Amino acid sequence: MAEWKNLDTLKAYKALEESGHRVDLGKVLAGEAGGERVKKYSVPMACGLSYNYASKQVDEEVLGMLADLAKESDLAGKFKELYNGSMINTGEKRLVLHHLTRGQLGDDVIADGTNKREFYKGEQAKIAEFAAKVHSGKVTNADGEKFTTVVQIGIGGSDLGPRAIYIALENWARANGHLLMDAKFISNVDPDDAVNVLKSIDVAHSLFILVSKSGTTLETLTNEAFVKNALVEAGLDPSKHMLAVTSETSPLAKSSDYLAAFFMDDHIGGRYSSSSAVGGAVLSLAFGPEIFERFLAGAAEADKKAALADPMQNAAMLDALIGVYERNILGYQATAVLPYAQALARFPAHLQQADMESNGKSVNRFGEPVNYKTGPVIFGEPGTNGQHSFYQLLHQGKDIVPLQFIGFKESQFGTDVDIQGSTSQKKLCANVVAQIVAFACGKEDENLNKHFDGGRPSSIIVGEKLTPESLGALLSHFENKIMFQGFLWNLNSFDQEGVQLGKVLAKRVLAHETEGALAEYAALFEI
Repeated sequence: MAEWKNLDTLKAYKALEESGHRVDLGKVLAGEAGGERVKKYSVPMACGLSYNYASKQVDEEVLGMLADLAKESDLAGKFKELYNGSMINTGEKRLVLHHLTRGQLGDDVIADGTNKREFYKGEQAKIAEFAAKVHSGKVTNADGEKFTTVVQIGIGGSDLGPRAIYIALENWARANGHLLMDAKFISNVDPDDAVNVLKSIDVAHSLFILVSKSGTTLETLTNEAFVKNALVEAGLDPSKHMLAVTSETSPLAKSSDYLAAFFMDDHIGGRYSSSSAVGGAVLSLAFGPEIFERFLAGAAEADKKAALADPMQNAAMLDALIGVYERNILGYQATAVLPYAQALARFPAHLQQADMESNGKSVNRFGEPVNYKTGPVIFGEPGTNGQHSFYQLLHQGKDIVPLQFIGFKESQFGTDVDIQGSTSQKKLCANVVAQIVAFACGKEDENLNKHFDGGRPSSIIVGEKLTPESLGALLSHFENKIMFQGFLWNLNSFDQEGVQLGKVLAKRVLAHETEGALAEYAALFEI
């Protein structure tokens, strides 16, 4: 059994603290040696991706200490315990099984009297069968006409991940003849969100997927009622237009209000649920189940690489180690995720939740306070838009923010034009290359307004093209990075108590059970 210890009790961490060794990025990237470093400091990932960390503030000495930290922390052993079914989620006393939705890394996992891998495969098979019936016209609306749009109703992990994945593959699917249904998403309890979606679709030809594990999520049920009302007003039977993704024990599971119900379970947290039925239903309807299977295959391939014990061959583990070094030794408070691919426009938002909800903790997995910083603030936007927005602070602000770039050699459509000697895609790639070096090396100038200190660390994940497989691998990389960082900080990365307090108080406000400041703030909105 793995031994769980706080980060600041580990000998390897103390060695990092005491070393005082720092890497000057401007020096190590200069000249021919810099070129050799870029070639050397790269780890192959799944599905043709690679992780390059040449512009991180590490060298052989730091990497050696990080490898010692990985070994002393037994990161590989803890991951093995996780995928073999140990109770890793100590806060809720649950297993952590999202890896099983896309493949089996170890032993059979039996929980709730069920082989969980077979359970997840069975649910995806049910989704695939249903999607095929919708696409073929065997399942239609009351007039015998095909459904053309699918709308997901959910919030948090029931929205952010599936929405980011749909947007990421929408153009690829359109270019390759796999866009079978349009997908829309309703998440915010703000009525304008639901109204905007409902006004943009033909409700008579739309399927709605209600996603709630418990079947009691306030925002989701409110939006469901909003949608049902719109269907009734259109003279339609809501039960002929609605599906449920929920747990087998929820009130939605066997309700006649839904055409079909697909199941998840308590061993998969919302922010890790994109590869379960939460993402499977909407993505299989939008693109076809075979495309979702390709996405799962990419994630499974990356999971296998994440199981490697050597961090120099394990990009997710190495990324996690460097991130902890930046957070706890170098003192950086945030990380920017900067995809140079418009298709990944919502990917940083998904990672905000995945990372900050997982590792935004101040107590360890045993409920004891920790004496060190934990998860960083995550934010980001696609390049090159971000360059004309917040990069000013990243280049010349007083805080150093580590950067995680993502880029692809080819566009998804493959359509481009040559303008002023280069294509748009080449210009995009040239920009990300330039930014990496500009952030790292800076620029001397007597005019301080034009002076750049440099020393801003970054990594980049590079791929050929954003496809279902490479997207699955990318998602797995970041999920596993977050997991490994949680292991290092000795956190429970799989519960989210921070979500609950606001929910409780909101219910009190709506029930008019308020006093003091809560009552006066409610009065501002005439609640």
